[in-house]
Amino acid sequence: MKKVVIYGNGSVASATYFMLVHDSPIQICAFTVDRDFIKDDTMFDLPVIPFDQVDSKFPPEEYDMHIAVGHVRVNRIRAQKYYQAKEMGYHLINYISSKSLTWPGLIMGDNCKISPNATINPFARLGNDVTIGSGSNVGHHTILKDHCSLASNATIAGNVTVEPYCLIGANATIRDRITIAAECVIGAGAIILQDTKPREVYLGRPAELLPISSDQLPIG
Repeated sequence: MKKVVIYGNGSVASATYFMLVHDSPIQICAFTVDRDFIKDDTMFDLPVIPFDQVDSKFPPEEYDMHIAVGHVRVNRIRAQKYYQAKEMGYHLINYISSKSLTWPGLIMGDNCKISPNATINPFARLGNDVTIGSGSNVGHHTILKDHCSLASNATIAGNVTVEPYCLIGANATIRDRITIAAECVIGAGAIILQDTKPREVYLGRPAELLPISSDQLPIG
C-alpha cells in the first residue's frame, strides 16, 4: 500500500482525498500546504504539515505525494508546487477513477487525475499534472500537454492538441483536428472550431433571461 501526502487543504484537496480513500489502495497519511495557508492543524483527522517541513516529517523515500490544487492562475500555482515537490524528491502519484473509461496503452505523466465517468479514448496522451473532470471526453489521438485542466463534461474531439497551461471549462466543446495554444482559457459552454492563439480567453454564450416568471410558462 502506497503512503501518500496530499498537497492542499481546500475543496479540491478534500474531494481528492475522498476519491483516493474510497477508490484506491492508497493510504493517505497527511496533508501539506504553505504555512501561510494553514487554517487548522488537522484535516480528516490527519495532520496538516507546513510544506517547508513536510520532507523531514514525511520523507520522500517513504512517502509519495499528490498535488491537489485547483486551476488558480491557469494552473500555474499547481505547477509551481508540482515542481517544488519533485525537487524535494517526491514521486507524484496519479489517480484514475475506477468509474472512468480508459483504454490499454494510455500514456500519461505523473500527478494526473481522471475523475469518475470521464472517457479517455484510444491513442490519447496526457502530459504531466493534467486533471480531467467528471464526465469529460478526450477524443482519440488527442494530446493534452503539461498542466492542463478539463472541467466537468468538457468534450475534446479527436486529433486535437492542447498546449500547456490551458483550462477547458465545464461543457466546453473543442472540434477535431485543431490546436489550443498555450495558456488559453476556454470558458464554460464555449465552442471552439478553429486554432487559438496563446493566452486567448473564450467565453460561452450565457443563458438568456426571459421577461416572464416561471409560473407564467405554458404547461405541456
